[in-house]
Amino acid sequence: MTSSGRTDSVDHYFTASPASPDERRPLDVTLAGRAVTVEVAPGIFSPGGVDKGTAVLFDEVPDPPPSGRFLDLGCGWGPIALTLGLLSEHADVLGVDVNERSVDLLARNAQALGLDHVRAVTPDAVPSDAAYDLIWSNPPIRIGKAALHDLLREWLPRLAPGGSAYLVVQRNLGSDSLQRWIEAELGMPCGRQGSAKGFRVLRVDAGAR
Repeated sequence: MTSSGRTDSVDHYFTASPASPDERRPLDVTLAGRAVTVEVAPGIFSPGGVDKGTAVLFDEVPDPPPSGRFLDLGCGWGPIALTLGLLSEHADVLGVDVNERSVDLLARNAQALGLDHVRAVTPDAVPSDAAYDLIWSNPPIRIGKAALHDLLREWLPRLAPGGSAYLVVQRNLGSDSLQRWIEAELGMPCGRQGSAKGFRVLRVDAGAR
């Protein structure tokens, strides 16, 4: 559940239960400047490593605060949630994904790295009144504009007062129009945090309530 493609003609990474075989394998990656080994599998987003959009997000966002409630919306195997957990040991980090295989992978990866403060759940397990100080996301643009708008309409208003969300979106997949939609439809300030390699990083601020 992030910003790119599918695994084959019928097995979308934003499917709750992928049809592809659940064949786990180790993957060596660098997260938060640290070499780690994670577990990946087919039927999820970017099983080959940290995708380009997420890498741009990491390069452009400020470091997270040492504590707070953080959300990775569309966690996949967990590069964003794990990075938040490695950078902020006293934060409560939640990774959310509709893909049950992704949720299981993030939970296993967090456990293997000793990140007890990183959890993974499907969206229906999140209380409706939960609020977050920080959201990092590589949102699933390819689910379609209407579904993406519904997703952001549900989650961005969960920012706590003074909180911010950072979304990485490809320029040619509508980052500028999405920025305008967030401001017009959700009434939330949205600006460009950075731009690199064909991606924009948008910052959405909750403001005071």
